[in-house]
Parts: sequence; structure tokens; C-alpha cells
Amino acid sequence: MSARWIDLLDPTREELLAALPTGVDPDVVETLAAAPGGEHTRPLLESHGAYVLGVFLGAQPAPEDDRIVYREVDVVATPGLVVTVRKTPEKGAPWHPEPLETAAARGASVGELLFRLLDDVAASFLDVVVAVDAEIDELEDHIEDWPSPMVRRRLGGLRHDLLHARRTVGAMRGAVRRIVDKRLDIGDERLFPESVERMIADTYETLVRAGEELEVARDLLASARDYHQSVITERQNDISKTLTVIASLVLVPTLIVGFYGQNFDEVFGKGYWTLGVSTGLIVASTIVQLALFRWRRWI
Repeated sequence: MSARWIDLLDPTREELLAALPTGVDPDVVETLAAAPGGEHTRPLLESHGAYVLGVFLGAQPAPEDDRIVYREVDVVATPGLVVTVRKTPEKGAPWHPEPLETAAARGASVGELLFRLLDDVAASFLDVVVAVDAEIDELEDHIEDWPSPMVRRRLGGLRHDLLHARRTVGAMRGAVRRIVDKRLDIGDERLFPESVERMIADTYETLVRAGEELEVARDLLASARDYHQSVITERQNDISKTLTVIASLVLVPTLIVGFYGQNFDEVFGKGYWTLGVSTGLIVASTIVQLALFRWRRWI
């Protein structure tokens, strides 16, 4: 049976009440009318007796801004009606309902429309994985070139993005699992018949794969962070080595100058205690030290 689909973009409360089926709880209306919470919104899918409420987050990578835009789309579904509520995120475009438009045009059922929505949202996190992997590759290529504050800022941003992506995927996976396990439906499987459950099982596998690949990305990010720490340590060692060489080069001339500075006329009246000899000793000792340090590859 084909479904009636109503799509709302940033609706007012009056528009919501006009589109929703009768008997929707006031708390559900408040949820649908609330401003988009972005990455802090927790996805859910729950039954309310005569209808199902869903809150989903589609992820859209924004590489030019080094961030991920979370596009919230809520849904209320009965066996004959689907109402989607799209919310425009801050500094981003709302979720585009093209997958539902194509399915609705050929008379898809409510269950299939929900599958199209869930599948598109799940696939968006595979795009996140690709974008994060590219960011990590770029970071690894420039760890030795970029300033440390910039590297730390990029590491912190990627860690934040991965954390929220993993949390969102986990919540989405739990919600979809309720359909696959036949724990969520209306009446006698009118909303999610066997054919729809099989399709949603594929979506569940997509979410599992996205979660696993996000875990791999987290491990890669941890490796990049460790490599950055090793680069910092190596730079500190080079600085310490340079300072030690400088101190060593200054030490011997200081000793010679201090020795020649002793004021004993009878002892230091000989010709080899002249300024020229002391200067020659300083130059010779410095050259010997530089040659030794070069031979030992310290400089």
C-alpha cells in the first residue's frame, strides 16, 4: 500500500499540528518543534502505540571548515502516513529528501520510505569515514612541517569529530536493531513487514561497518598523536644537543682566559703567556672540538 508523505522544513508549531496525525503526544510535538541540537542530539526510534517516532542525524563532512555538519531529520510514521521534519543546522544546509522523493514517486510503502531515510543517514557516516581518513593522511604528511600548535589543534578537532560520530552511529545502530529484532512495530507488522526488515538489516550492517571503520580511524589518529609526540621529543633532543655543543665550545676558551687572567708577574712573564698564544690556544681548541663533534655526528 502506497503511503502519503508530508515533508516539512523548519515548520512552525501550527504547521506541525496540521500535518501530524491525531493523537500525537504533546511531548512528541515539543521534540519535533525544538531547535536543532546538532551533534548533541541523540538519535532514537520508538513506538508510541499508533505511530512511531524517529529522530535521526545525517552527517555531512565539511573539509574546508575541518568539521562535520549534523543534519537532523525527525519522522512520525503510521501505517498510511509519513511526516518528516527537517531542521536546518547552524552553518549548513538541511538534509535533502531525494531518497524519499524517488521512492514516494513510485508509490512506496511507509516501511520502505523509512528504510530509504535510514539507509541514507547510515551511508552518510561512511562519507565521514572517508573524510576523516583523508584528514588523518594529510595530518601525517605535515606533522613535521606544520607548527606544533596547529598539529595539536587538528588532532583535537579530529578527536572531537570521531567521538561524536561514534556516539551517533552507536545510537543509530541500537535504534535500527530494534526493527531487525522485531521489537518495534505497529500492530501486526503493518509498518515493517518481512521484506522491509530484510532491507533494514542491510542498513544495520552498514552502521556496523561504519562503527568499525570509525574505530580504525580512532586508532590511526592515536598513532598520529604518538608520532607527533615523538617528533616533539626528537626536536627537544636536537635543541639540547645544540645547547650542549655550544656550552662545550665556550667552556675551553673560558678556562684558558681564566687561567691567563691570573696576576702573577714572576710566573707569567715568559713569552708563551702572551695574548697571541692564548688566542691561538682558544682557536685551536675550538677547531679540535668542532672536528670531534662533526666526527661523532653531533652537529
